[in-house]
Amino acid sequence: MCRVLSVSESGYYRYIVNKDKPGKDKILSVAMKEILDENPLNDNYGAPRMQLALNQRGLKAGKRRITRIMRENGWLHTPKRRPKGLTKADPEAMITENLIKQNFSANAPFEKLLTDITQIQCKDGKLYISPILDCYNGEILSLIMRSNMKKELCIDTVKALRKYPVSGAILHSDRGSQYTSEAFRETLRKMNLYQSLSGVSHCYDNARMESFFATLKKELLYRIPTYRMAIEEVKSAVFRYVFTYYNRTRIYTKNPFGLPPAVYRRLYKKQVA
Repeated sequence: MCRVLSVSESGYYRYIVNKDKPGKDKILSVAMKEILDENPLNDNYGAPRMQLALNQRGLKAGKRRITRIMRENGWLHTPKRRPKGLTKADPEAMITENLIKQNFSANAPFEKLLTDITQIQCKDGKLYISPILDCYNGEILSLIMRSNMKKELCIDTVKALRKYPVSGAILHSDRGSQYTSEAFRETLRKMNLYQSLSGVSHCYDNARMESFFATLKKELLYRIPTYRMAIEEVKSAVFRYVFTYYNRTRIYTKNPFGLPPAVYRRLYKKQVA
């Protein structure tokens, strides 16, 4: 048979032994399906985040192979909407130095913090979302949501940081009137936080915060009918997404090994201890 088929005997027997074994693509696709099934929101994973998730399971694969397998199985998604900016600059704001200067890296938790406001339309009005993000690990430390965007929204977002050792940290935002108000600045002084402000019309000065908003909207808000949901329903969905998924379980590509933000901060505390 081998002479007729022009194959070597060793090749033939290797084929017999391996013909019922699953191929590498099959093994990877099964592992990917398990990863996607761990959480409904994991279906937002693209090739880079999927590669990190596979690495955590001891499976190695290139991004091109992962992309191909995900595309063949219909696991790749393209966002249909793009988030828009919200806060307007106060032209009379005091010129405060930009301490961040688009350097969003940090050597330890609670050194550099970012904040901003975004909005989403609900059935009974607009919901304004005000988080604070830690540049060290991408963790959302504080999150206040209300049906208005008055300065108290931002002030209370900062006050919610009191459970963390943030004294001496830099808090960066845009030049919206909420952040340049005297009441907001007084709150920063009392908590020993240093204010940093983006330049007027310089969207990249707070790009990492904008990136979080884009992720929140792409992975959650644009996929649920918020315009048919009450504000309190949407608030509950955002809260669960941030504090049970984004901070604790979601693969975060900027952290080593894709560790979720809260997990990476705990690792830092262990290393320091």
